[in-house]
Amino acid sequence: MKKLNLFCLAPLAILLLTSCKPAADTTAIKPVIITEAVKYDTDDPAIWINKANPAESLVIGTDKDADGALYVFDLHGKIIADKVVRGLKRPNNVDIAYGLMLNGKPTDIAITTERMSHKLRIYSLPAMKPVDNGGVEMFVGETGAEYRDLMGIAIYTAIDGKMYAIVGRKSGPTTGGYIWQYLLGDDGTGNVKATLVRKFGKYSGKKEIEAIAVDNELGYIYYSDEQVGVRQYYADPKKGNEQLAIFGTTGFQADHEGLSIYKLTDSTGYIMVSDQGANRFQVFNREGTTHKLLKIANVAAQQSDGSDVVNIPLNDTFKHGLFVVMSNDKTFHYYRWEDIAGKELKVK
Repeated sequence: MKKLNLFCLAPLAILLLTSCKPAADTTAIKPVIITEAVKYDTDDPAIWINKANPAESLVIGTDKDADGALYVFDLHGKIIADKVVRGLKRPNNVDIAYGLMLNGKPTDIAITTERMSHKLRIYSLPAMKPVDNGGVEMFVGETGAEYRDLMGIAIYTAIDGKMYAIVGRKSGPTTGGYIWQYLLGDDGTGNVKATLVRKFGKYSGKKEIEAIAVDNELGYIYYSDEQVGVRQYYADPKKGNEQLAIFGTTGFQADHEGLSIYKLTDSTGYIMVSDQGANRFQVFNREGTTHKLLKIANVAAQQSDGSDVVNIPLNDTFKHGLFVVMSNDKTFHYYRWEDIAGKELKVK
């Protein structure tokens, strides 16, 4: 019987073993802009699109400290001093929503979790004026600081126009209620009120849940169960609290952190997950409930907690969208989407 040449087969075996996952590229993608530094500790950004003039869009970022702030940056990374909100008690994450009806007018809002006060703080955009009557209390009735210390926030705007805050915390039960969902509305004085509509979400108990993202068009909520994976649920409370999927359960060096969604169409695109300990983002397909790893994008930002991404042209620098990433040197990094996409991903 003729013997097989193992040396000839070795390259084929290596090819078969490596073809099931994206090739690793250790080259760090460089940002085109690094923002001016905040005072204490950057944590999470959100991008507000100025629909009348996209070049005047803003980046809002948290400065996480007991004497913290919401910083506002222009597209050149410069701090807009007269829009910065100071004196916040450890603001953690931030999100943006468009068109909440307040005083009978559609109002764009920036909403952040103030960890130490257990309140949501809400500001109109682009003025950054408070519309929360001093803050909206969360997790009322829970005992123990960790069960009320706020962490993640994402806004779900339903097809019918209703707007919901999806809120996470430092710790919570392992089944049936780590995440609380609140319906937002006008309290009758032009300020925001929040009405609890459901409690849901599994939790591994291993560390915490911070990053939350919502896909408005497909109607999904995603959150990072750190050191475990990304969990997926329906955003519509009427569709129930069953977990639809968990993905990204292998191949992460440390914590699963920031989540953001790049949309190619209303139903296709990419889910970006920060692999914090490795200074990279793992990129998965957006559609459905089976999410495959498509690319690993190494970035210059260090130990990133949070990120946000938009898919529209903003100016001559960001012609195909902007990806903003927190870095642990008190800054945020701005990346062109086409630089993140490379040859593996599509550009809108």
